[in-house]
Amino acid sequence: MRIKSIIVLVAILLVSAVDANACTGLIAGKAATPDGSALVTYAADSHTLYGELYNQPAADYPSGTMRKVIEWDTGKFLGEIPEVAHTYRTIGNMNEHGLVIVESTWGGREELVDTTGIIDYGSLIYISLQRAKTAREAITVMTNLVRDYGYASSGESFTIADPNEVWIMELIGKGGKEKGAVWVAIRVPDDCISGHANHSRIHRFPLKDKENCIYSPDVIKFARKQGYFNGKDEEFSFSLAYAITDASALRGCDARVWSYYNRFADGMDSYLPWILKGEGEVLPLWVKPTRKVGVRDMQNMMRDHFEGTPLDMTQDIGAGPFKLPYRWRPLTYKVDGKTYTHERAIATQQTGFSLVAQLRNDKPDYMKTILWFGVDDANTCVYVPFYNCTTTVPHEFAVGNGDMYNLSWDAAFWVTNYVSNQTYQRYSLMIDDVRKVQTALEDSIAADVNMIEREIAEFAPAVSSKLLQDLSNIWSKKYVVKYKELGDYLLVKYLDGNVKKEKNGRFERSQYGMPVYPQFPGYDDRYHRTIVDETGDRLQVIEPQIGQK
Repeated sequence: MRIKSIIVLVAILLVSAVDANACTGLIAGKAATPDGSALVTYAADSHTLYGELYNQPAADYPSGTMRKVIEWDTGKFLGEIPEVAHTYRTIGNMNEHGLVIVESTWGGREELVDTTGIIDYGSLIYISLQRAKTAREAITVMTNLVRDYGYASSGESFTIADPNEVWIMELIGKGGKEKGAVWVAIRVPDDCISGHANHSRIHRFPLKDKENCIYSPDVIKFARKQGYFNGKDEEFSFSLAYAITDASALRGCDARVWSYYNRFADGMDSYLPWILKGEGEVLPLWVKPTRKVGVRDMQNMMRDHFEGTPLDMTQDIGAGPFKLPYRWRPLTYKVDGKTYTHERAIATQQTGFSLVAQLRNDKPDYMKTILWFGVDDANTCVYVPFYNCTTTVPHEFAVGNGDMYNLSWDAAFWVTNYVSNQTYQRYSLMIDDVRKVQTALEDSIAADVNMIEREIAEFAPAVSSKLLQDLSNIWSKKYVVKYKELGDYLLVKYLDGNVKKEKNGRFERSQYGMPVYPQFPGYDDRYHRTIVDETGDRLQVIEPQIGQK
């Protein structure tokens, strides 16, 4: 689809507002991966979200039981709905059947928020995980819930995946004008990669392909009624009708998906005009990668800061003397009356938790899906595997082990912050030290996963499930211990702006056992030149001419 000059590039200040609930979700179909796994990622980004792994056991309920609906973002009580007779066990954004549901918020037209609805987007995810076995079942459950009880949130993109299919569903309420919501769900082709990052990604969709595209009966009619669209049905764009396509939606949101495409597919430079100016072709909902995308690829993609692209966050002066690929909020600022923005990358400091879900249709039921789960910034976290047979959460990731106001040294979230927040101070010096430990841990974890999956092939499911649970427990503890040690090491090595020397894997001492003099790395040439440009000759060293002539 070619759309020219459709966007008024205003409201760039909305970048900050969008980021309040900003999340990134990436997808790789099962034919786009080396082992036939479908892959789904999620980064739950929020400045107030504590990183922990939610868990609900399966349960049976007597007829007439009511379920309280609590808004995920705020903790506000929204209402009650009838509970079903049996609910499935959930672990994070996955359930016991290997179903995975994740999201990203895009807001959309403000007048379509329904203040009378009682199902928010977070409750929609976790209730549906308890009630559905497959992606198609989940779509039915989700759309029936908002139809019957109203939708309490703004515009949302959902990835809904099982070991056989991955779907993107986009949904927005009707603002109380009518009950329910309008929505579109499209199956992602198995040989493609896709993604969404806080902007509606579904434009035109196949109206007659009922096998791969499902939508609410009034999705176009309602847009016409509200004056959002007046063309032919086949020209209808869900995104243009219901979302707000401004600079924040493109550079702040679609750019993250573009960076993913750019890493694995050719010809992505042609979409930079769309990202930067809202011109040319819209970014496709999916593309075919030129190489297979594996689990480690996805983990590393969640650590992306646009490196090697025109948006590379390490290259402008905002990165400082240590090439920091982060920008503290707010992201927008004014200079001489003009508005400017920092980039918003996939990896960001305010992530509560992130995941890479690996969904396999060739594995026994108890190990269909692995939730590779991490907390805090995806760039510096370690992804620990949790299987869909998991029944209990290790202490290191458990709800209640610390929170945003209470530090716990045996909580994965806090030890990861201990490492990441030191790294932010002198990134280019420290990140290699972090990568050594992070990579060694993730390599060892991957090797253990491969080994145990081979070894348990002939065991009874109950025994195998117990061993997989043990694996998660062991690596959760090892990770936290190693990262506390890493944080201590960084503090000692880089104390007071210096870099302590090392020899044979230990901090170097003199022949008399005293610490040797550290290195003074200082700053890079660009930083020095910037100081000189700012201060002129004020800091120039001029040797005094003193003495007899």
